[in-house]
Amino acid sequence: MRLIVGAQTSNIESIEKFARWLLDIGEGNVGSENDGEALIEIPDDLAITDTDDPIQILIDFVYPSILENYKNPGFFSARAILAPKNEVVNEINDRLLSLFPGEEKEYLSSDSICQTEEVLDSFQQDLYSTDNLNALKIAGLPNHRLVLKVGVPVMLLRNIDQQNGLCNGTRLQITFLGKRVIEAEVISGGNIGTRVYIPRISMIPSDKKIPFQFQRRKFPLSVCFAMTINKSQGQSLSRVGLYLKDPVFSHGQLYVALSRVKTREGVKILAFDADGKPSKQTSNVVYKEIFGNL
Repeated sequence: MRLIVGAQTSNIESIEKFARWLLDIGEGNVGSENDGEALIEIPDDLAITDTDDPIQILIDFVYPSILENYKNPGFFSARAILAPKNEVVNEINDRLLSLFPGEEKEYLSSDSICQTEEVLDSFQQDLYSTDNLNALKIAGLPNHRLVLKVGVPVMLLRNIDQQNGLCNGTRLQITFLGKRVIEAEVISGGNIGTRVYIPRISMIPSDKKIPFQFQRRKFPLSVCFAMTINKSQGQSLSRVGLYLKDPVFSHGQLYVALSRVKTREGVKILAFDADGKPSKQTSNVVYKEIFGNL
């Protein structure tokens, strides 16, 4: 449905062929027998195989002439680099942020143990010191240090004002960096073009692996040149670069990433082998038992 809506009649045949390939990826019918994890071949027209600087080729595909175009309305709204893991996403975001023009502004969080926790003894107080809390990196929570520039795309990490479209996953573009508030323009969802103000808020992570509760007071934003595949669910994009420094690791991830685009020409895949060289093979994770009772 995403592919066909608004498509030209002359392109319907190629679009349907791409759609069938996407469905076969999702159902685990591409490559070897797949009921778990299997290797699949990346088509020649989708794979990036250059060995000199393949990451820059991926960036140039998704964000062509970024320094000339970043002020154009809508440039970032339909483009994204996707990766399975937060570490890789942060690597790409840091690389693009360093290339971006303008002055950096650094924001640091205020972290503390929740008052609902029992009184800590001296050993626990050292263990849960401010420095240790600052060092924690948790999915769904902004890192202690956030560096931004005017014009940079960001993603909202909490529901702030759902009626006005300020929800977890909303993408924005920075227009002003203040001390206590950040001004941004909405570039995704139903309120594109709206100017909004993002305050600091206190966030408590829901990760059950952490044996104590702490809160992080911070702007609920992360740089969003790249995002995780899971965060991209539900979005329709015109350009997607899939960066598989590490292969996908959960059911349907590869299908979700590839099905974000509206055309086959809108996606490129950069995968690496065990030696760290660009490869035309990657993993697809599909557990067919999930489809058993559909």
